[in-house]
Amino acid sequence: MFGMKDLLGLVISAFIILPVVIFLREAGYFIASGLFGVKNPRLTVGSGPRFFKFWFLDVRKYYHVYSWFSFDSIKSKSNFAYICIYSGPILINLFVAVVINALLANGYFEEYKTFWNRFIFYAFYYVLFDAVPMITVNGKPNNGMVIYELLRYGKRVDYNKEPMIPGTTEVEKEYQEEIKVIEQVKEKVQKK
Repeated sequence: MFGMKDLLGLVISAFIILPVVIFLREAGYFIASGLFGVKNPRLTVGSGPRFFKFWFLDVRKYYHVYSWFSFDSIKSKSNFAYICIYSGPILINLFVAVVINALLANGYFEEYKTFWNRFIFYAFYYVLFDAVPMITVNGKPNNGMVIYELLRYGKRVDYNKEPMIPGTTEVEKEYQEEIKVIEQVKEKVQKK
């Protein structure tokens, strides 16, 4: 039966563990792309209006689930560079999950074992859905599919006109346009 303890676990999972795992996933892109000399990297967490922006981190007002990484250009445009960048999220979540699991297996964090087990679950969840090649609901390839196509065909074969990873400058321009529309709607609502 689902009780208060389960509800508390769900809230902790949704509002603490999941955002951290998603942030780690996106940080995997950032770390891997840094090795290949990207220009203007940005890690965006959340959606909607900007809450704050600091250096490469862009935090949006409407929570965590919709997050992404972008950059304007990359020095090394080789397939190897893109494979490494798309592997970054998979590898960082895998690494963190394995390390935490090893610590738990050796008696560390016993007091918070349930919390860390849930953390490991979500980390492996993202590893699974990033690594297994598939086309997502929006018709775009996941990381595993992009890696598979780059290895097998030497290019993306999904006929997606969008770049491998969107440019930060383009994303910022789109954001500013969306904010203008939101402000116009707010003005119309306030006039009524």
